Amino acid sequence: QRRSIPTITMKFAVLASLLASAAAFAPAKQAATSTSLKAFEDALGAQPPLGFFDPLGLVADGDQEKFDRLRYVEIKHGRICMLGVAGYLTNAAGIYLPGQISYDGTKFSDLGYGWDASFAVPVAGALQVLAFVGFLELFVMKDVTGEGEFVGDFRNGALDFGWDTFDEETKLSKRAIELNNGRAAQMGMLALMVHDKLGNVEDFFPN
Repeated sequence: QRRSIPTITMKFAVLASLLASAAAFAPAKQAATSTSLKAFEDALGAQPPLGFFDPLGLVADGDQEKFDRLRYVEIKHGRICMLGVAGYLTNAAGIYLPGQISYDGTKFSDLGYGWDASFAVPVAGALQVLAFVGFLELFVMKDVTGEGEFVGDFRNGALDFGWDTFDEETKLSKRAIELNNGRAAQMGMLALMVHDKLGNVEDFFPN
């Protein structure tokens, strides 16, 4: 019985030292996280009311390369969804390309819009779309020349549209507008897909 007392005391001492060690490291971890957040809190897109929003801690380590990669994906998905929302609403308004999409006489206007249009496209047409998108992904929609000024700059010394005539403040403003519109379009595209599948998407369109 008497020998068990020192043993228990030693166990408590070890446990206390472990807890003390963990507590000692906790401030350092918080400081590192805080430093990482400060690294991106002024980044493009960090604005009221959320500020720098990273609930999953994807860039909590302050890795600039990872941040740039995620920003690249965000911009690209935003651009795709902006085109997707515009295309969906254009077809929903009854506006289609002229002519036929297939040699069997199927017209673009016969496809409809939304999920139904996706499944109505002939296989040959779908393969053409896939090939075209693949071409854009591999050879066009990327910084081919290495002249990009920022993540998502795909001008490649060819398409400028007067960008170099803007001052720095205007450039940041336009990039922020694109980023925010892309974020909204991603949510909008998801909502259109969901309600199209539920069958009530037309309830949201003006009569």
